[in-house]
Amino acid sequence: MHIGQTALRRRTLLKATVLGAVLACSPAQYRTLLAGPVVRGEGPYGALLGPDANGLMLPKGFRSRIIAASGLRVGLADGASSYVWHPAPDGAACFPEDDGGWRYVNNSEVGEGAGGVGGIRFAADGSTIDAYPVLQGTSRNCAGGITPWGTWLSCEEAGDSGQVWECPPDGSWAGEPHPMLGRFNHEAVAVDPVNQHLFLTEDDPAGLFYRWVMAEGRFDEAMAEGRMRARDEGDGVLQAAVLADDGSVEWVDVDDPTATPLRERTAGTAFNGGEGIWYDSGFVYFTTKGDNRVWVHDVEAQTITTLYHAETDPDGGLTGVDNVTVAPSGDVLVAEDGGDMEIRLITADTREVVPLVRMPGPEHEGSEVTGPCFSPDGSRLYFSSQRAGLDGPGDGLTYEVTGPFRTQRVGIAATTTHI
Repeated sequence: MHIGQTALRRRTLLKATVLGAVLACSPAQYRTLLAGPVVRGEGPYGALLGPDANGLMLPKGFRSRIIAASGLRVGLADGASSYVWHPAPDGAACFPEDDGGWRYVNNSEVGEGAGGVGGIRFAADGSTIDAYPVLQGTSRNCAGGITPWGTWLSCEEAGDSGQVWECPPDGSWAGEPHPMLGRFNHEAVAVDPVNQHLFLTEDDPAGLFYRWVMAEGRFDEAMAEGRMRARDEGDGVLQAAVLADDGSVEWVDVDDPTATPLRERTAGTAFNGGEGIWYDSGFVYFTTKGDNRVWVHDVEAQTITTLYHAETDPDGGLTGVDNVTVAPSGDVLVAEDGGDMEIRLITADTREVVPLVRMPGPEHEGSEVTGPCFSPDGSRLYFSSQRAGLDGPGDGLTYEVTGPFRTQRVGIAATTTHI
């Protein structure tokens, strides 16, 4: 397969956006910080102000705009596009373009084959210049993950038929399922480009935490081709985590990733309702909504420990933990499914758990915050209220927030790429 110069530039840009720099403390110091308790405070941005024109509560200096409303055509600088924004917007990500702009992809958590992924193309100044379908015909596309080779992995939360679908952020080729990543109630996936592993969460009270170990040469092949090629054999090995009382983790092979129900065939540790996941600088952050925990898997140390637990850290005010992302600063952002309809920071330098966004209006009743992700330069935060409308509860609103985000590392020394 011939790779054009534009595609190569895009992957170079993507790689540049996920490279860490030498930062404030070493990985060893960061492990010590992670082991400490959460603390109270106002965080790096201060307290939230009253609702803005779009009904969002934000810190001083931040502002919001609605970039898409479900059921309406996505607006462009010179008029509306032909693409009608999908209902139930969920997991999302941004991909850089070589002209300084970026593409934003967003899942649709609708069942019966009516889900999928939609995309918006932004210019370098943040204006909308295109909107289009990325993936169609799939069901309950919940969260997902980006890859170092520049694709979006969209996860179906569709019971034992759920798969991971790989698709291009520009919609230039049809999405492809990857059965070797298992058939189960998928939530999200994160790529460790150093060890060439994929980590996956399962949204079930008895769900497992999975790792897919890529076969030798497959990572380089994906980087060269700009996609993974699905094969029946030889792709890699799917494994499940077994967590010991001391926090150490071992991995057991899944004998047949396509067999169902998968978790009942595998001797892994149950994680209560796996949700969002994100890889950053040797650490994998993931959440479980059943017990309101944020976990951190230290890949080098082969441990899984609790970063935040609502039961033991009640001052953190974080409940309904769901989607998660890591800011360029190293701060962990967690979206609430219900709770106070907030995105909260767990700061990388002080271990404060503080609100960054709150959605207090009646239009957000019964909704959840989904898909937090940053533009490639870290200056814009995107997210959705999945069941909000312009005039009350509806089919979903998608927002952009800009402001003085910390775009330089304040936490760990990132000597590896972070995705």
